[in-house]
Amino acid sequence: MFRMLTKTSVTLGSRAAGWVRTMGSHQLLVPPPEALSKPLSVPKRLLLGPGPSNLAPRVLAAGGLRMIGHMQKEMFQIMDEIKQGIQYVFQTRNPLTLVVSGSGHCAMETALFNLLEPGDSFLVGANGIWGMRAAEIAERIGARVHQMIKEPGEHYTLREVEEGLARHKPVLLFLTHGESSTGVMQPLDGFGELCRRYQCLFLVDSVASLGGVPIYMDQQGIDILYSGSQKVLNAPPGISLISFSDKAKHKVYSRKTKPVSFYMDITYLAKLWGCEGKTRVVHHTTPVISLYCLRESLALISEQAIRLPTVTTVTVPAGYNWRDIVSYVLDHFNIEISGGLGPSEEKVLRIGLMGSNATTENVDLLAKALREALQHCPKNKL
Repeated sequence: MFRMLTKTSVTLGSRAAGWVRTMGSHQLLVPPPEALSKPLSVPKRLLLGPGPSNLAPRVLAAGGLRMIGHMQKEMFQIMDEIKQGIQYVFQTRNPLTLVVSGSGHCAMETALFNLLEPGDSFLVGANGIWGMRAAEIAERIGARVHQMIKEPGEHYTLREVEEGLARHKPVLLFLTHGESSTGVMQPLDGFGELCRRYQCLFLVDSVASLGGVPIYMDQQGIDILYSGSQKVLNAPPGISLISFSDKAKHKVYSRKTKPVSFYMDITYLAKLWGCEGKTRVVHHTTPVISLYCLRESLALISEQAIRLPTVTTVTVPAGYNWRDIVSYVLDHFNIEISGGLGPSEEKVLRIGLMGSNATTENVDLLAKALREALQHCPKNKL
């Protein structure tokens, strides 16, 4: 219809012709927005807030790939690769692992909508906004919510949580791994075993921490883990990652009532994502382009080797002799760094940041020294 109207506008000439454009007996009462006649303009910006973060170049390029149908075999292959990537970053073998078509907040609701029924006891670590949100969502479901209130900046101990488990006998415990509203990281070791002893499922929010802080879903006894795409993963916002243990899956599949949301019903999402065998069932149209980006983000993480935090190895730039760089840094800045050793000899620079030496000032000084070294040291152009 609007293409026909566009042709009509050319015939009428300028906008002075007025809005007498019709389709049948109807007039257009709302004109085309003036702003949409201009090219889209987005500023170049370094995103150093709590999220979203800048997209990695490879992720950005994935967003420009061509569209394919969301229920085609090629898309299923991409979805399977994404599931494997999630299992890797979560460190889990859970078959019920998938992507939710919504932000990290949507993943929170997906977890709570599927796990809680009216009357269920729910124990929440409320030491920031995300625990408070979880509590409100659970109240809307009709669960009996018990909040463990903490001042901003505080975390939970095993003893404090065990007291709550013993007193309230919850079916579910919620803790936020990375509380972005207060900047606190919650230790997770031991809480999974504690929940097992009290026959309680363990739900963890890792939206702000996944990829930046180690997390081991299976080894730490986490039953439900979710995260978002837009923070450390450097993917576009609007999709989220979630995984359910077999115990959590049993709780979902043995519900007495249906989840309050059809869109977030895990029993349907599992069939869409191939978690219930090879046959896939249409549930909703997945965000294909965003999934491309997430796939590349997970690929980037999986390609990173486990790095030693105390000694950083930097590849010697092509054309330079590592000895020249090491000598320049020492002679002009009085900083000692080393070349490679054994299999890495002549290939890398080894930089140690240990104990009291690991400061921002030292990193900045070394970065300045290396920049100058590359400007002044001879470079072989061959």
